Amino acid sequence: MTTTTSIFLSNEAPSTGWQSNNLVQIIDEQIHIYVEPDSLYPLRDLQRAGRKVDGLGVKHINFVGDNWSAEQQWSVALGFTSVGKLTSVDFCGDQQVELTKKLAVYAWARDLTNQTPAELYPASIAEKTINYLSQLAGDKITTVVTSGEALVEQGWLGIYNVGKASINPPCLLEVDYNPSGDANAPVAACLVGKGITFDSGGYSIKSNAGMFDMKCDMGGAAVVAGALALAIESGLEKRVKLFLCCAENMISGHAYKLGDVIRYKNGVTMEVANTDAEGRIVLADGLLAAGETGAPLIIDAATLTGAAVSATGGDYTALFALDQQAADQAIAAAKQVNEPIWQLPLEQWHQSKCPSAFADTANSRPIPGGGPGGASNAAGFLSRFVPNQGKGWLHFDIAAAYNGKANECWAVGATGISIETIATLIR
Repeated sequence: MTTTTSIFLSNEAPSTGWQSNNLVQIIDEQIHIYVEPDSLYPLRDLQRAGRKVDGLGVKHINFVGDNWSAEQQWSVALGFTSVGKLTSVDFCGDQQVELTKKLAVYAWARDLTNQTPAELYPASIAEKTINYLSQLAGDKITTVVTSGEALVEQGWLGIYNVGKASINPPCLLEVDYNPSGDANAPVAACLVGKGITFDSGGYSIKSNAGMFDMKCDMGGAAVVAGALALAIESGLEKRVKLFLCCAENMISGHAYKLGDVIRYKNGVTMEVANTDAEGRIVLADGLLAAGETGAPLIIDAATLTGAAVSATGGDYTALFALDQQAADQAIAAAKQVNEPIWQLPLEQWHQSKCPSAFADTANSRPIPGGGPGGASNAAGFLSRFVPNQGKGWLHFDIAAAYNGKANECWAVGATGISIETIATLIR
């Protein structure tokens, strides 16, 4: 095939040579896609078609014809793009520019998540995020990086303890996007991301198989940074702060240990019951920092629990909220942009699901996976660190953020799912 392959959307299946179950047909080095008109999931079928096009060895595609909607092109693009060709798509139609910008943001976030642990460590994810957002927003962006022992001095003991065993110091990145330039402008929203650039599990060490894909454990940081980038590209006029909680969860003589007790800035004490439940430990600091801004909307995203993957099958983002109005808004936003989301249970009493005899709470329960309801229990732990009994707080457990193996809809690697949902919410 040629370097760039044209993709057409057919209204009718060709009379000969068509295999409707395969969705695609090659005619004169052009690809035609056809989805049955009575399909229950036409956009999913188009994403599956994109995977089939990728499987043909096509390097670059361009959409041709008047039949394509923006949503249809985007679905094919998600299926087609993979490592090495995350932006190898030329869109058509009235939304060509917007789709190209969106693809670039998703590609940045996906590529960031796909990078090796040697390439991506706490200081480098902060640097890469600062550089990318500064390119988009210029002097509307200001940043602060708090690293190493400075975390102790400022009271960010969750991030510090999780990351202190690594040769690469942990850090908290704060990005302030303030388009008005007014230092007194209210903060409309805060985004908080889990940035564990590699997760060995600590002394609660993972198996080899369980550790293999743990470069992706900073997927939450990539998603919220991508969401801010996409909102900026779409003309965001509100002040938004981004907090990335970055650490490597490693093992050494200096590592945090089972039974350690950490006191957070809000006075909550936490006993370490599982060093592999580290994401919630660092996110607590980020949520406290977000709460200090007085923002009415706080959204965090994290590859937090295997329980969320088990519950959703990896096809949905798991959503948690104590504020049902905020949850309904998130569900509506996700539906609007065709990103699958599923709300799972969370109540105030989930805060007591990880009890400790030596502290206000443990970070988990000392049983595999944290026991039944692990995703809700993790969200309950996080709810201790948000203001106003959780009003305006949304927790995204992004179970669909990364695929260790290709499937019918996605290539191997990061997906970027929930970037546009969160961008929509903060806009």
